[in-house]
Amino acid sequence: MSLIDGRTTRVLFTILLFAIGLGFLYVARRTLIAFLFAVFFAYLVDPAVSRIQRWTKGRGTAIAVIYSLIVIFLGTFFFFVGPKIGKETQKLTESLPSLLEKVSSGQIAEEIGVQHHLSAATSRQLSLFLASHRGYLLQLAQKAGLRVAELAQNSWLLVLVPILAAFFLKDGHIFSQAALSIVHSKPQREFMQGVISDMNQMLADFIRAQLTLAALSWIAYASVLGSLGVSYALMLGTAGGILEFIPVVGPLVAGALILSVALLTGYPHWLILLLFLIAWRLIQDYVVSPRIMGKSMELHPLAAIFGVLAGGEIAGVLGVYLSIPVMASLRIVWRRWRMYAERRRFGPLNEYSFMNEPAPHK
Repeated sequence: MSLIDGRTTRVLFTILLFAIGLGFLYVARRTLIAFLFAVFFAYLVDPAVSRIQRWTKGRGTAIAVIYSLIVIFLGTFFFFVGPKIGKETQKLTESLPSLLEKVSSGQIAEEIGVQHHLSAATSRQLSLFLASHRGYLLQLAQKAGLRVAELAQNSWLLVLVPILAAFFLKDGHIFSQAALSIVHSKPQREFMQGVISDMNQMLADFIRAQLTLAALSWIAYASVLGSLGVSYALMLGTAGGILEFIPVVGPLVAGALILSVALLTGYPHWLILLLFLIAWRLIQDYVVSPRIMGKSMELHPLAAIFGVLAGGEIAGVLGVYLSIPVMASLRIVWRRWRMYAERRRFGPLNEYSFMNEPAPHK
């Protein structure tokens, strides 16, 4: 008599395959991230490519036209705005050591006390608090510098991603058909088609919405900070727009960065600046984002936070960027699998879409 029956063997073999697959994905996560960013970039420019293709009658020609327009736009932008951003960034970088010394020594507390007419006792207590936490503050600054350096090390993605995206744009439908050709039974093929369709819609909505939110944040930060007279307004606005791509954590880091730099550089109207940051966050989260993003994600905040933290542990800053679409993709697969399992047990259901829950049986 066999100790392990055939069904148990198949289950164990399936678990082993999943474990090997997950291990491979973890080992090759850097390469996988590059391909994921290429997919996102392809989703971003695909509508424009499809529109140009109606005129050029060729997919390759349309891709070349769109890439040329992107290069011209970026070149024009960096020609006029890039030097100003670079100059402000260089100036802030050169002044960082002295600013950090003022914070760690507690001198910044005395300056803030004089500017805002704080009592001598309050200024002294704040100064002593900063001085007593000097080591922690320097360690925090060092970690922030390492994160920036880590992001700079991945700058090669700026060259690789558009190249990979060109292949996805040209042959994306072939990849989808190849994935479907592996499945032969009708229910499984419907499951795969549903997953691919839902993920296409979700990723397209997500990428375009994130780009729109980032552009609006850049305009709002740069214009308002400049009108308020905050130092390094253009550089801080650019950083705020970039950080808008990081779900949940990015906007908080952007607000903290802007307020910290303003206080360190002696900006007197920090309360007005704080009110603007809070107001803009409320506008983005409760007015702009719901209208642009719609219900394409449908992720619970706890799931989003878990994804951000897990993505940061697995792949650092780039993992944080990818956390929300990956979590949303897993949710799509789970919901479609529930639909597939229910079809197998109870027969056909009403037409299912990503935006609606499966209709209950009557």
